[in-house]
Amino acid sequence: MRKSIVYYPIALMMLVLMSWCLFPADASAKMPRVRLVEDWKPGMVVLEWEVEQAGLARCFVSEKISDQVWSRMKGKSWNVGCPVSRDGLRYLRLLHYNANGEIQTGEMVVNKIIADRVLDIFRQLYEQKYRIERMVLIDDYDADDDRSMEDNNTSCFNYRVVAGTKNLSKHAYGLAIDLNPRYNPYVRGGKVSPDNGKDYAYNRQKRTDIPYKIDTNDLAYRLFMKAGAQWGGAWKTMKDYQHFQFAK
Repeated sequence: MRKSIVYYPIALMMLVLMSWCLFPADASAKMPRVRLVEDWKPGMVVLEWEVEQAGLARCFVSEKISDQVWSRMKGKSWNVGCPVSRDGLRYLRLLHYNANGEIQTGEMVVNKIIADRVLDIFRQLYEQKYRIERMVLIDDYDADDDRSMEDNNTSCFNYRVVAGTKNLSKHAYGLAIDLNPRYNPYVRGGKVSPDNGKDYAYNRQKRTDIPYKIDTNDLAYRLFMKAGAQWGGAWKTMKDYQHFQFAK
């Protein structure tokens, strides 16, 4: 009887020590924090396990323009006189692989008539680990197209005219996307846009040193063509290698 009395507290202490080893007091602090998809901010890096936990369907979403997004756009990419109303636009939440091969959150505003097609294109690009340096709303650059392109930012909607004309750009309708624009510049004679894209403007067919290069062998080119878009790199009087546009 005395032996059982002696051994019982010893056994209990051993169990307590084992539990401390297996489940330390600070275990919860060492566990990776679960971030909800709704908490992901545009341009942030996320981990593969977070994407797997969320599911791709929740990472590639088309939504109506929320009040929060509208407050970013109004007076910048959207102004009075714009041919597309708020209801005619859609906000896309996307993922892409950045320059370092990390998974990064992206965003884009497009015309609602192409929203599903664009969402599908960028999901396929993501699944193939296609590199896109950054993808945030052009409103983060005060709707300044030059600043956005110089930063190699991929974007779509922006109420503006074609440079050097009074004609509305397809971007003003949310029907054109500029992809990795610094390395795929607009070229017309001696004019190159953006300015820091001049090193990537000429003799492109023979060059293999251009990052993010778009040509007819490029995956993005093939996907946009399949979806019914036109590519500015095929134009005769000018070249706009970054530019994909839809008629409707």
